[in-house]
Amino acid sequence: MVTTELMEKLESKEQRIIDIRRHLHEHPELSFKEEQTAAYIEDFYKDVPVDGVETNVGGHRGIAVTIKGAKPGKTIAIRADFDALPIQEETGLPFASKNEGVMHACGHDGHTAYMLVLGETLAEMKEQLAGTVKIIHQPAEEMPPGGAIGMIEAGVLDDVDLIFGIHVMSTMETGKVYYRSGNTQTGRARFKLLVQGKGGHGSSPHIANDAIVAASSFVMNCQTIVSRRINPFDTAVVTIGSFDGKGQFNIIKDSVALEGDVRTMSKESRELVEEQVRHFAKGLEASFGVTTTLEYMNDYPVLYNDPEATEQVRKALMQADIPEVADVLEVAPQPPSEDFAYYLQEKPGCFFYVGAKPEGKQGYPHHHPKFEIDEKSLLISAKAMAAVVASYCGSDE
Repeated sequence: MVTTELMEKLESKEQRIIDIRRHLHEHPELSFKEEQTAAYIEDFYKDVPVDGVETNVGGHRGIAVTIKGAKPGKTIAIRADFDALPIQEETGLPFASKNEGVMHACGHDGHTAYMLVLGETLAEMKEQLAGTVKIIHQPAEEMPPGGAIGMIEAGVLDDVDLIFGIHVMSTMETGKVYYRSGNTQTGRARFKLLVQGKGGHGSSPHIANDAIVAASSFVMNCQTIVSRRINPFDTAVVTIGSFDGKGQFNIIKDSVALEGDVRTMSKESRELVEEQVRHFAKGLEASFGVTTTLEYMNDYPVLYNDPEATEQVRKALMQADIPEVADVLEVAPQPPSEDFAYYLQEKPGCFFYVGAKPEGKQGYPHHHPKFEIDEKSLLISAKAMAAVVASYCGSDE
């Protein structure tokens, strides 16, 4: 059977997956600047019997690889991202980042490593496949507007029936695979607000107009959006992450700049939060006599997993009976946002999770300078995605 042979081949290549991941971990690159990483991926496929390699897809070094099976069938896309983060690594690993202030602190090195070897293995077995597998190596997941939009606009999904992706999760138990149907990860927005008042001396507030007081009112008002405007059965978070009010102790600030982050789990909540933020910003002008300038930017949408595709993932994982997978579990909605959501707006599919918590160690969250994954999750990821691909493209299954 295709699945059995796929699993055996991948198992024999586990150390190679690990070696690739460690190389990529040592040489991380920031979003939209992944020149060497893209070159590494392109070079990998030079001696692999794929049917096509498109480079610079979307104008930001995206790569799309096509593998055509010997028999007709569906076209399945599988995606791995390859950018890193502006974080100084503190793991102490022997293969820690060699690039100052840049770190693979989210697992995208692992995503790329397993996907490269899976792609190679699928290409070696393409005579046994039905349909087409398109591998999407995507840059810039971490930085809005994200790399997915450009690749979609370049037509990477035009001939695709379904799309699938995996994220390794350092806070989920290694040896378990997790899925969720429907709305699964939050949509995101961000905003910048400049509050312009009138500066003055701390001893004479009556002839000034304190921007800090006005901006502080805005911060507190924003905390009422979730508690008093959002349906208690919906999900929303409003965070003011930056408040630039530094100055002299006895000087009244004439202006304050602040920035906020918004996460929502529905289109309705997304629109309501934006409406309220704009309302509170404008209200400062009437309440405090200041002027305000607001920039409000919606980016990654809510990630929606197609129920039918998600059920196929669950069944494929259960039927594959992967020895390294102790359980396949439904997971709660996930607070972070993910630009894979853009693909799922275009095509049905599923984004699911592979546990990667290091055994016997604290599982630091993603984007932490001590972020680390259990490398056993790499083979599990390869096998899990292989099981999904085989469930659609395995000609004898």
